[in-house]
Amino acid sequence: MAWTLTDFGALDANQRKAWSDVRDGNPALDSPYFHPAFAGAVHAMFGDVQVAVNDGHVWFPMQVHKRRARPVGWPGADFQGPVAPPGVPVDPLELVRTTGLRALTFDHISEERTDFAPWVDGYLEAPFIDVTGGLDGYVGRISKASRDKLSRVRRMTNKATRQLGEVRLVWDARDPHLLDWLIDTKRDQYAATGAYDFFAMRRRRDLVHHLAQTRADGFAGMLSAVYAGDKLLAAHFGLRDGPVLHWWFPVFDRSYAELAPGWILLRELISAAPELGLARIDLGPGEEDYKRRAMTGAVSVAQGEVTAAPWRRKLRVARIAAQRTAIARLKDSPLKPKLSAMRATGYRALAAREARR
Repeated sequence: MAWTLTDFGALDANQRKAWSDVRDGNPALDSPYFHPAFAGAVHAMFGDVQVAVNDGHVWFPMQVHKRRARPVGWPGADFQGPVAPPGVPVDPLELVRTTGLRALTFDHISEERTDFAPWVDGYLEAPFIDVTGGLDGYVGRISKASRDKLSRVRRMTNKATRQLGEVRLVWDARDPHLLDWLIDTKRDQYAATGAYDFFAMRRRRDLVHHLAQTRADGFAGMLSAVYAGDKLLAAHFGLRDGPVLHWWFPVFDRSYAELAPGWILLRELISAAPELGLARIDLGPGEEDYKRRAMTGAVSVAQGEVTAAPWRRKLRVARIAAQRTAIARLKDSPLKPKLSAMRATGYRALAAREARR
């Protein structure tokens, strides 16, 4: 394989079309994250997207810093990997060596990309919802426990209608003020839970606004909201490409928490799926309870790092093994709350650093 590393901005129209053609020919790459428009939006905001190209047949967009590469959109890209025709192998070690990279770190490459198996540290489940047939079709595919949950959501929807007004879905809002509210609400959620603040970096907030205005060959950033009367209950920003919607940043107004507004929004989207031309909602990796309840299936994604230096690989394997041992031992430890607080402090410090970038 002859790999070259090319600046995304240097790709001409024919090269981008070749990328799109390869992707269109592989059903496993139907996630919006593999669309050239996603890489283009990231490049427009960060200016550091490089594309590893193999003879015009394989395309792997990434962001490179000090010779360390991560898939484009990291750490927000829920699906990653090379854009290649079905059955075409990719040698990630050769990619790293021939392009002069020190390492290629990944955290959401499909398990089906077995070429990366020697470099995998672990796997995550990425749930999805098959929404073909809308709400009726969905109900027929979920468990009794999930159907019971959906029935409770229906009752909450009726309650919201009685108390606040008719529940209505706005599928494509295109409202920058609403998007700002979503980002601020998400940041409040991160702060309250001690989670990593993805939006601490200004350019990531700008990226989401840029994506919200992007419409390119079926790809689009989609801002949706659900209202009861004139009251905003919940909103979501995600990515769409054709029949696939990627569920990315959902939020809800906590003053209406008793109405399960996030679930109301998800139920309304599932119900409207046939009209909207949706067949699947990818929920992305995560162990949130609502994903477990809502999913109709899941795929596995891999985490790991490809490096040409054997010592670096051995060091990483040893470090991860030590981390897992420590986590297992501390799982039921009385020190767990203190450690969680320390982790939250670390995330806040990281967010403060990223806010200056």
